[in-house]
Amino acid sequence: MSILQDERPWGRYEVIDVEEAVFQVKRISVLPGQRLSYQRHCFRAEHWFVVAGHGVVTLDDVDRPVGPETTINVPAGVAHRVANTGFEVLVFIEVQTGTYFGEDDIERLQDDYGRDASSMAPVVRAPAARIPGQRTPEPIELDPPELDVPEVDGAAPATAWVVVPTRNEADNVQPLVERVEAAFDGQAAVILFVDDSDDDTPERITAVAASSALAVELLHRSPGERDGGLGSAVLSGFRRAAGAGATWAVVMDGDLQHPPEVAPRLVERGERAGADVVVASRYVGSGSAAGLDGASRTLVSSGATRLSKLAFPRKLRSCTDPMSGFFAVRLASLPLEQLRPQGFKILLEVLARGDGLHVTEEPFAFAERHSGESKASWREGVMFGRRLLGLRLGGRMGTVLKFGAVGASGIVVNSVALWLLVTGLGLSVLVGAVLATQVSTAWNFLLTDRLVFSGHKHRPGWQRFLGFAAVNNIVLLLRLPLLSWLVAALGVHYVAANAITLVAAFAVRFVVSDLFLFTSRREMTITSPPRIATPPAAPHERPAGHDHRTTRSGPTDVVVDLRDGGLPVARVRDAQLTWHYDIHGLLTVGSVVQLRELEAFRTQHSGPFDIEIRRGHFGNHRVRTRARVTQYATAAAVSYEEHLGRYGSDFLVEMGVPIKVTVGPLLVASPHVLYTNVVEALLRFVLVSRDRVLLHSACLDLNGKGVLLSARTDTGKTGTVLRLLREGGGRFLSDDMTIIAADGSALCFPKPLTISQHTLRAVDAGELTSSEWRRLRVQSRLHSKEGRGVGTWLGDRNLPIMSFNAVVQRLIPPPKYMVQRLVDCLDATEVSVSDLFVIERGEHHLEPIAPETLVDELIENTDDAYGFPPFRYFAPALEVAGQGYEELRARERLILGKAMEGVQARRLATPDFSWWSHITDLTAPQAADAE
Repeated sequence: MSILQDERPWGRYEVIDVEEAVFQVKRISVLPGQRLSYQRHCFRAEHWFVVAGHGVVTLDDVDRPVGPETTINVPAGVAHRVANTGFEVLVFIEVQTGTYFGEDDIERLQDDYGRDASSMAPVVRAPAARIPGQRTPEPIELDPPELDVPEVDGAAPATAWVVVPTRNEADNVQPLVERVEAAFDGQAAVILFVDDSDDDTPERITAVAASSALAVELLHRSPGERDGGLGSAVLSGFRRAAGAGATWAVVMDGDLQHPPEVAPRLVERGERAGADVVVASRYVGSGSAAGLDGASRTLVSSGATRLSKLAFPRKLRSCTDPMSGFFAVRLASLPLEQLRPQGFKILLEVLARGDGLHVTEEPFAFAERHSGESKASWREGVMFGRRLLGLRLGGRMGTVLKFGAVGASGIVVNSVALWLLVTGLGLSVLVGAVLATQVSTAWNFLLTDRLVFSGHKHRPGWQRFLGFAAVNNIVLLLRLPLLSWLVAALGVHYVAANAITLVAAFAVRFVVSDLFLFTSRREMTITSPPRIATPPAAPHERPAGHDHRTTRSGPTDVVVDLRDGGLPVARVRDAQLTWHYDIHGLLTVGSVVQLRELEAFRTQHSGPFDIEIRRGHFGNHRVRTRARVTQYATAAAVSYEEHLGRYGSDFLVEMGVPIKVTVGPLLVASPHVLYTNVVEALLRFVLVSRDRVLLHSACLDLNGKGVLLSARTDTGKTGTVLRLLREGGGRFLSDDMTIIAADGSALCFPKPLTISQHTLRAVDAGELTSSEWRRLRVQSRLHSKEGRGVGTWLGDRNLPIMSFNAVVQRLIPPPKYMVQRLVDCLDATEVSVSDLFVIERGEHHLEPIAPETLVDELIENTDDAYGFPPFRYFAPALEVAGQGYEELRARERLILGKAMEGVQARRLATPDFSWWSHITDLTAPQAADAE
């Protein structure tokens, strides 16, 4: 039941819940084609959750699309607006938090309805505009904003464009335009003809456009612009529509076999379903393919459909008619820059190249041709086959052919070896096949490694060979029964039968080799930057350099729970906080489990704590098919739940005072995973709220100078620290994380050092026992960049990666040693930073780092340390001391920028891990005097 309702020219709002000076909840409905004023607030922040419809939200001049289940945070003072770009009412829940929620806390910067900044009164007012009991804020003197707001035409751009590729369709133009006009019946739409005709079709389109009730545009392509045929014509139409601010593009043929009456239904279906692609299908519901010309064309069409679905079983699972030329697309969801259509089947290209597109279908009856001739031909069929193969192989045709040639030579080698072993040595066919496989495996590996997958590899040679041999022998186990059956049951000669089984194994070997064994060398990063799905704005609204790329959901569901009482009750099993940590008096941690990374800060302090870590469970404990991150609208809290239910690695973070972390049993059993994936992220942002930055860097006192070392994960920073301490006699503050203040001072954060594989060169064998050294060789490989790379790859799949990681870390703990176990050195607690080195691998190079890029690079290197799931999913829901994630990150940048003002920052690259030697020379007293 509404407490207050109000009608506005753009729609209406209803206040559905309120608590004085704490929160207010509204339900806001925006009519199609309308938008709210561009405004900001002084006394409140807003949090939006879209329930229905589609639109565009603008935050400080940056647009992003929204649809059902989209969430938006609007901090106080941020200029914002929302526009309905769909065909149905856009409905969202607005949760306001702050000290005052009256309608006079609106500063309008631009408005479509003539309401300026001083015109705060609603168009139709309810009896009481202010909710009883609300406080009136103290007046604040504000200078009037200096705005340069462009004049905006009140008419919104057409949200649907009908793209019609034509070639010699003159007689179809008039009836098609008339039927599209009748179908849209006054709705805003544009008909765009992309014409490749050599007859008078362009003139006919121009004549019809002059009298049409709808806007009709013509894009005529000269013969030199027609490469790619119909597919490239449709892509040209997409680009024209996107540039004009269209939301939807409907593709249909110009011969009226695609009934224009279905076009608006496709858009309506897409809006209702929140879909990206709506296919007009001949094979669902009341659909029909009766308009196909004869049995041969029907057979070709159905065969092409089956072949396409066989090639793309996952991407086409929701589409019964991938050969349809009649469909609608939400333009913001398409990777237009990646589409390279050839020939007729543009829909197949869209679905194959799209990433996680939501596809739905609408039935239609394929009609007979109104006039003109079919453009289908044997040439188009050949083009379709080539295009399907190219899409499936993703541009790797040359690699496949080379792999096939090597495989063919391997069949010859295998067959000759088998004949020699069976005929010459008298071995049985099966034993001979096993031995011949080992010969051909070595042959195939050498040629594959040198000729097919040339260049630097991600994995060392011995790993590639063992993996290649393992795959071949696993396939051999599948081949042997087939070989035996062919020889014994069918009487096929053993050499021919062996060749048949080798050909059958080709596809399996190529997929494994291409995806796993011979992948090229790559850098490890946190994750691809999120690509915002943004519909093209009108020219006057589009920010310069705006990126229209899009990405869809990953392996983890991210949801917002809007229910009253939605926050689950944490059932704590072990409430005794046995382990106490005090980090430089800045914050305290109480934990049910020992956190070795914080051992240097262990204290007798008994509370209260800023962060409390307890063992327990929450939620419904169900086993899940996907991991889920839940943010709760009624409380500052976030939860992470994996597939295994209460017995896995679930955790709940309640961000009050204190911050309470309830963790599942696997995290308690693996404290390293708990610290790395949950606790350190909380430390980072709690320290930011206390004007400190937890920077991913090493820190040393070298000759009285505070020196920071920053690098991407697994570059060689730890080894450099050890060499600097051993050779240069420096004092140690930290190896992995350093606490930085705005005045440039650094506090120690002495976590145990992780010895990865490449760091072994900096560790003296005499400093560890023989058993430790043997274990270290295994541990360092598992916990190296390659090992974590496998974990990151698994984390991008739908797997319980936290639980898997916890088990692995429990069985094979990471090789961690306090610095004093590895090198004889002195400690330091605090130092004033004067030098910073960003170390990289490459040719010898030393250069200063520009102040305007330094902070960006340091933040990127810090983010790189949090690359393992689930940080990327739950971090945006964090809130500390009333500050959300984006506010905390902005504050972090500000602190770090001030801290770096007096620091000499340089980039140092070497190819041979000799950074320590150069840093020693560059920080020596005589070097400072020379400078």
